[in-house]
Amino acid sequence: MNPSLLIGLSAVIVAFDGGEPQVLCTKRDNLTALPFGAFDPKAHRTFDLALRGWVREQTGFDLGYVEQLYTFGDRNRETPDATIPGVAEDTRVISVGYLALVQNKIEVEAGFDAKWLPWYKFFPWEDQRTRPSKIVKDKIVPSLLGWAGSSKQRIHRINLAFGLNRLAWIEERALERYELLYEAGLVEERHRDSRVSAARIAFGNAMVSDHRRILATAVSRLRGKVKYRPVLFDLIPEKFTLSYLQSVAEGLLGQRLHKQNFRRGLERTQLVKGTGEMRVQTGGRPAEYHCFERVQASQNAPCGIVMPVL
Repeated sequence: MNPSLLIGLSAVIVAFDGGEPQVLCTKRDNLTALPFGAFDPKAHRTFDLALRGWVREQTGFDLGYVEQLYTFGDRNRETPDATIPGVAEDTRVISVGYLALVQNKIEVEAGFDAKWLPWYKFFPWEDQRTRPSKIVKDKIVPSLLGWAGSSKQRIHRINLAFGLNRLAWIEERALERYELLYEAGLVEERHRDSRVSAARIAFGNAMVSDHRRILATAVSRLRGKVKYRPVLFDLIPEKFTLSYLQSVAEGLLGQRLHKQNFRRGLERTQLVKGTGEMRVQTGGRPAEYHCFERVQASQNAPCGIVMPVL
């Protein structure tokens, strides 16, 4: 008998708070999860409406604009933990991931088992704002090289993914790095999927099913997109200082940016303009508030604003 097919919908909802990109998470079987639910062709008119309903039911949050992220359909991707309670073991689960950016982080209402979590809890190796990253240098790279052994192919993949041996760290390779760690048995999900319970090294907080892979896909997508579209402005208030805008870019990319080059780049894009209003900072010089020039952005494509790193 052929296995049945189920379409699931998952949402990666990103906000920025406290210097960190935050992801809205739920709980399933005592594991952290993304908001997720099944598409019912009889009850749901569209994927979009079904997704919004599941997110509202699980978090109390009403989604604004969302875009489709990716369709995840690998065989056995949902095992051994059932992605959806009550689903038969032989069910093939196809998950359609969506990405939403939130301008103001709205606190989760009481009664919902959901909360915002920094995405670097799941991918601590992706935060390269303090270099060299100790977790990469002292723990991850030695563990990966131990797994690679004498395999030149594996060593080359490690060098490419983590920017070793004079190669550049490419921030958009977040998914590639996660999948390499999965293959090497250095994340909890690999041991869980393989039903291995022996002592092991595992980096980052685990998520249910393959939700961390879905989140890694979103991290890679956003990091690439920020370089050709003004998506940063979907994560910040209407008025902001240039220093705050740079901190959001750095938090998203996990990289420190060169201040002067960043501001020169902003001037070239003409995406921001001063409001004349000043923010008085204790113990520092006043900083002018700026706003996003949406009309200018609609006339210029591509129009990313990320400058070279330090």
